[in-house]
Amino acid sequence: MILTFGEKVKNLREDANLTQTQLGEILNMTQRKISYIERNQYEPSIQDLIQICTFFNVSSDYLIGLK
Repeated sequence: MILTFGEKVKNLREDANLTQTQLGEILNMTQRKISYIERNQYEPSIQDLIQICTFFNVSSDYLIGLK
């Protein structure tokens, strides 16, 4: 099963034992924006992608599904 971008972000957040609100505060985003990202209802900007990758120490290739 291939995970979506949002599912990967949600899994990373849950693995870090963070709520959407906590992650939003860390990344300077709202809880609503995190929720939209996790439900694939918002396409994150390049800056959002960089922040998420940096915080979770993952590559953008992993998050967007490139090998």
